[in-house]
Amino acid sequence: MKDPSRSSTSPSIMSEDVIINGHSHEDDNPFAEYMWMENEEEFNRQAIFILQIEEELWEEEFIERCFQEMLEEEEEHEWFIPARDLPQTMDQIQDQFNDLVISDSSSLEDLVVKSNLNPNAKEFVPGVKYLNI
Repeated sequence: MKDPSRSSTSPSIMSEDVIINGHSHEDDNPFAEYMWMENEEEFNRQAIFILQIEEELWEEEFIERCFQEMLEEEEEHEWFIPARDLPQTMDQIQDQFNDLVISDSSSLEDLVVKSNLNPNAKEFVPGVKYLNI
């Protein structure tokens, strides 16, 4: 009687189909699955380069937004423009002087009487140190 494990119905095994330790016999390099590591340093350099470019793009975008906000603020606020804000003629200057109110002497005397300043104090001179004696 024949051994059932050797029956003709079992698939034939050819030397080309033999797989040992997960690798086919055709693989010349047993480390083929690790070959991606060969260029790992180059990959890392490229990744760092891409990150640097991305960071520069973010910085440029940030600076552009800052300039845009600054321009919007300038448009919102009323800024001094000499051509518009300064008087053009002597008549306009005279009108501005006439609009100034000069206080009368009675209110000036009231101000002096109500003042907390010491009338006997020495005159202040910048850069001079005074000693309390």
